[in-house]
Amino acid sequence: MKLGNTPYHHDLTSDSERLAGFFEAIQEKSRGIVFDLGTGSGILSSWAAPTADRVISVEINRSTSKIAQRNLKEFNNVQVVCADASKFPFESKADIIICEMLDTALIDEEQIPVLNKTLRYLKKNGEVIPCGIFNCLEPVETNCEHISYEEDGYSKNLVLGEPLFYSKIMFGSYVDPKFNQTFKIKINRSGIVSGLKLTTFTLITEKIICGPTPMLNPPLIIPINKLNVDENDVLEVNLSYEMGGGLESVRTRVEKIHPGP
Repeated sequence: MKLGNTPYHHDLTSDSERLAGFFEAIQEKSRGIVFDLGTGSGILSSWAAPTADRVISVEINRSTSKIAQRNLKEFNNVQVVCADASKFPFESKADIIICEMLDTALIDEEQIPVLNKTLRYLKKNGEVIPCGIFNCLEPVETNCEHISYEEDGYSKNLVLGEPLFYSKIMFGSYVDPKFNQTFKIKINRSGIVSGLKLTTFTLITEKIICGPTPMLNPPLIIPINKLNVDENDVLEVNLSYEMGGGLESVRTRVEKIHPGP
C-alpha cells in the first residue's frame, strides 16, 4: 500500500527505525476497538486493522484525511474522521489508543493535550501506543542562536556535562502539561556552556524503546547565556515549558555553583 504523497509524509514513512518499533507494538497489541489519533496518511491504522474489530482514524487536516481515506479504503473496519481528536465525541471506548503526536519533550506537538481529553474514552484495561517517554538534559557548547533541532547534516554540539534523565512521562493517565523543575548538572570537561540539549526517548511499549530518529524527537538545542566552566563545576538549571504550548513556552535559568569540599 502506498501511503502519503507529501514530502513530510514521505520522510515519516522512510524513517525505518521509527516505523519498525511502531509496527512491532501494533502487531502485538492491536485488538478490539482502536483509536488512531492524528492518523496522518494512515500507516499505523493499516497495521492495526487486520487484528482489530474496528479502527477509528482521526485526522484534523482535511487534505491529509483524504489521503488517509484513499490509503485505507481496502479495510472495511476502518473509519476515517476529519476532526480535532481532542474534541471528537467518540461513541464507544477503545481497547487501544494509538497517538503519535510526538515531539522532543512533548513541547511542540499535541500529544498531552489530546490524550488528556481522550483518555476518558479508554477502557480500564486499555493501553496507549506509545506508552510514554523519558527525557534527558545535557549542557553543551553550541553556536545556535535560536531554539533549534540537532539534525543530520549539521555540526554536532559539544557535550560538556553528564547526562541527566530529568523526567519520565507515562501516557495512561492525566499529565500536567506545565513542566517546571530545578536540578543540578555536573560538568565533566572545560569549555563554554552556551546551550542545553534535550533528548527524548520513546517508550513505544514497556519493552520497546526508540531513541531519537530523523522524524521522531530529534534532540532540541536551547541557547542560554554563555558560562565558562571547568571540570567538576556544577550548574543549577531551571527549565520550564508547556507540553503542547510550543517552543515559545520554553524558559531557562542557568547558574554556575561551585561544588563543596
